[in-house]
Amino acid sequence: MSCSKLFSEDLSTYNIIKYFRNDFSTLHSCILVNRLWCRLTIPLLWENPFSRSNTKFIDIYLRNFNNEYETKLDEYKIKVNPLPPNTQNTLFNYPGFLKHLNISKVIFTVDNWFIRYRAEQSGNKYFLQDLDYDSANDFKNLIKTSLFRMFIKNEVNLHTLEIEISSIYKREYYYNTCFNNILELILQNPNFIHNIKDLKLYTCSSSDFEYHKSGDECDERTLIKDRITQIIDLHRNLRKILLSFGNLSLYQSLLVSKDSNCSNTLNTILFYRVNFKSIINLDKAFEQLNVLKSVHIIYCSLDTGFIQQIINLTKPFKLKSLFLEMNLQIDDSLHLFLQKTGDHLENFRSRFGYNQKFLELIMKYCKNIKFLNLYKIDNQFTHLITNLTENIKQNLNYLTIEVLNSFSDEASPILLQNLGQTLPSKLEYLSLKLCIKTNDFVTFLKNSQNTFIEKLLIMQEGNENILQCIKKYIMEEGRVKYLAFKNEFNKYSHELHELDSDLHNSKDEVKEFKSHNIIVKNHEDLCIKIYDFIREID
Repeated sequence: MSCSKLFSEDLSTYNIIKYFRNDFSTLHSCILVNRLWCRLTIPLLWENPFSRSNTKFIDIYLRNFNNEYETKLDEYKIKVNPLPPNTQNTLFNYPGFLKHLNISKVIFTVDNWFIRYRAEQSGNKYFLQDLDYDSANDFKNLIKTSLFRMFIKNEVNLHTLEIEISSIYKREYYYNTCFNNILELILQNPNFIHNIKDLKLYTCSSSDFEYHKSGDECDERTLIKDRITQIIDLHRNLRKILLSFGNLSLYQSLLVSKDSNCSNTLNTILFYRVNFKSIINLDKAFEQLNVLKSVHIIYCSLDTGFIQQIINLTKPFKLKSLFLEMNLQIDDSLHLFLQKTGDHLENFRSRFGYNQKFLELIMKYCKNIKFLNLYKIDNQFTHLITNLTENIKQNLNYLTIEVLNSFSDEASPILLQNLGQTLPSKLEYLSLKLCIKTNDFVTFLKNSQNTFIEKLLIMQEGNENILQCIKKYIMEEGRVKYLAFKNEFNKYSHELHELDSDLHNSKDEVKEFKSHNIIVKNHEDLCIKIYDFIREID
């Protein structure tokens, strides 16, 4: 068999396996098929191991430590599980497959591994719980820094680095010291992060940086801030960056420096809960980014100063996502802002009480929305909502509508009676949280009978059991692939109902839907989490 044919077969098999990248149970099954599948699957399983809750993989990493660190492990009486007989090394170079790394998750994972290991060794006379608090922290820090030294030694091709200052440990001196040690190690080995394309910074607010219980802790926080800035300055190939929390002072070197290293590479910026107030020269920063393709603003503090800076840009401002949780002042500057950005806007979510003029501006300027999430709608704006969905139906793919509880009885019937006929022929995702009455729901289902929905989520807040309607018009007609149905009324009612709060908990119902090729999922599992949505933006 020729090399080209072998390569073609490998590539075809890999293209199949990679679709299960985040389905770890399926990937583990793929390993058992044959040697080829095993060889192609292992790198996928090990490219982001710290994203999983299971800590067993740390044991395998320990086998890759060099003699120096093995000696240190012996000092703590840590016994690494032995390799199979006549085996000098592990079957694969597991550390070399690493592509995604979140520093905080490494810290948390090792902490959890330490708890598990102590529990498993509880019968050992060298039981690790005999270590005092400081000695235990020293040992865990040894493991954490040793892991990073191992990754650096293996010259991993890291694609994504996440620097996440956790709010859980933001005031823990031990956590800050460990975090600083890792950042220092990275800065001493800049080639480790030289090729990173995605840099994600999740930091606490500036007030948290300034908080201190002692001078030492304040110094540690200052070091973290300085070292993050140095890491930003190192990058020359950065493609995407996520800036999260606090104000923009921490990111000043990236955004406003004339010597920014990534002016010709950075094409995606995500702002998550960033305070734009009092930031100047932001327009000049964006002017310097020559290949910027998309900007995403998620729950940030916007003011007229920021809006005016965007209006002043001579380049297009390709705002792809705008998620709001507070009212914006409806004035001429907002008109100009949406006029400048509206054609680019694809993802829109609002969590505040609606203003008619604002919705009219969205309808006027934003006709390319694919992801629409409307939260806490009252009965004044139901007609505007259906007009909006009609206006963007050619692009709409993800739709979430939630009616404010106090208006649900009035607004839900109007929405259901009109929404069905405004939907496109196919939706990837539709989530409804309404007080649903049977007759109104039937009208909606009949009006939308030509729409296929990949994932349908229904949160029923009324006391009518609409399950039979779902079976008749959705299940029997095979109009969805994944279904989640939850009855919130049952959750709070003391009355007995046929249906459990979540349809997924009713095994017989799940089996019946499965017989019609519809997969019933837990409502919480199927709904889009904003945090996950942000992480997946490309």
